Amino acid sequence: MKKLLDDFKKFALQGDVLDLAVGIVIGTAFKTVIDVFVNAIVNPLIGAIGGKPSFDALTVEVGKGVVLYGTFLTAVINFLTVAAALFVAVQAVNRLRRIRKAEEEAVESVPSDEVVLLAEIRDLLRSRT
Repeated sequence: MKKLLDDFKKFALQGDVLDLAVGIVIGTAFKTVIDVFVNAIVNPLIGAIGGKPSFDALTVEVGKGVVLYGTFLTAVINFLTVAAALFVAVQAVNRLRRIRKAEEEAVESVPSDEVVLLAEIRDLLRSRT
């Protein structure tokens, strides 16, 4: 039983599981933000332009059945909004990473005081021979 508990602790506390848990929590929070964005901003804008805030009421009767194509259109618009928001977020993160990497490379390219001193000593030793 102790070995089983130790194995579970090792599994639960390894980096991949914790990273996954953090990703799920952040993803859930991000979904809430996107849902509010769609419902509070995008749908009212669609309503202002098209007269209705969503297309859920659009239907077509086929025989005795009803095709809810408006619900599909609303889902497509919500998907495109989420995809656009994710695209913007990923682009922003990638840009920040590029900026940070460029700053790190700039710092690395400046020689330290020790390197400058050693180069001077090397040059002095060469000039003596």
